[in-house]
Parts: sequence; C-alpha cells; structure tokens
Amino acid sequence: MTLDASASIAGDFDPGTGLGPRLREARDGRGLSVRELARRIGCSASLISQIERGTSVPSVGVLYSLATELDSSLDYLVFGTRSADASPPRSTTGAGVVQRAGCRQLIDLASGVRWERLTPGSDETTDFLEVVYSPGGHSTDERRPMRHEGREYGVILSGRLTANVGFDSYELGPGDSVAFDSATPHEYLNKTDDYVHAIWVVIRPR
Repeated sequence: MTLDASASIAGDFDPGTGLGPRLREARDGRGLSVRELARRIGCSASLISQIERGTSVPSVGVLYSLATELDSSLDYLVFGTRSADASPPRSTTGAGVVQRAGCRQLIDLASGVRWERLTPGSDETTDFLEVVYSPGGHSTDERRPMRHEGREYGVILSGRLTANVGFDSYELGPGDSVAFDSATPHEYLNKTDDYVHAIWVVIRPR
C-alpha cells in the first residue's frame, strides 16, 4: 500500500497493529513499571499508557528508544514478528521472496510519519522501509534528535526532506541519499506542503 498526495496520515492512534499489547508484554518481561520505563527513555508516563491502550502511537524517536530500552526489535514491537519468524511461509504470491505492493505491513507513527515494511518477513539485522512524511511531518515529536544502534541509509524518491545529522543540516531532494552511523544524533523534517517518499534501510549489529 503506497500513500499518495490525497491520502492522510492520522498518526494519533494504533490502527490495529497490536503495538500496545506487545509493548506492555515487553515492559512486563523486563519488570518495569510504566513510570520507570517513561523515566528511562525521557517521555511522560501518560504517553506510555496511551500507547499500551492503543489510543496513541509513538514518534520514530520514541519507538527506537522503547526498542533499545526493552531489548526488543523494532519489527516485533511494530509488526509482531520475532527473529524466529524471519522466514515467511511460502505462497503463490511471491514464495516468501516478493513483497507485493498492496500487501505491505504499515503503521502510522506520531508527527506525520508512515512506515511501510518492504520485506515479506522479519529480518533480524535490517529494517527495509518506505517512509512517508506528510506535510509538516518530522521524526521526533519531542524535537530532540534521536540516536540508536546501527548504520542508516536513505534515498529520497519524491519531495524535499531536511535531515539534521550531528551539527549539520542537509536539504535532500529526489535522488539525494544519506549514509551515516545511527549513533550520531539525527532528525528528519518535512518543511514543505508536499508528501515526501523515501526508502530507508537501517542495519543493526547482531
């Protein structure tokens, strides 16, 4: 499923992805209270509660912080697949090799960002996504740069995106790409009135 300019990104609820129950399960598994988890990642306890109840979704930055603190994969929290499920069942639609455009798993995150998974199954070390930024969308609703493990690669398909990486700011247009260590503080902003479509890959250490 691909978003076009006439579509909208709600970004204010969990649209049936099951993120909330999986977050609660991961938090309970680590023996953390809602308040303690919120303290560790630097957000409000009410936000954690809202995510777990499915009445809100995190920003990209909060989602990465949750996955890191809970020692969980993004793929499991967002889409419910563990590394043990990395080999998808074979089918006539692509035999576990092809991800059909109309059957992608997706989630609308806070602050106007949509993730669409481009792999037919989970990958233990790589996130391969089409990312859509709505007009005014940005990666961190707290407006604090995020940082996480891995190495990050992105290419802009359409629209113009501002990438703040470290102490530098870059204006990216169609065909422009970035590559850097994800431990470097970074954030992305769509300052335009058009949607931005990009392909993003994050390679994480095993």
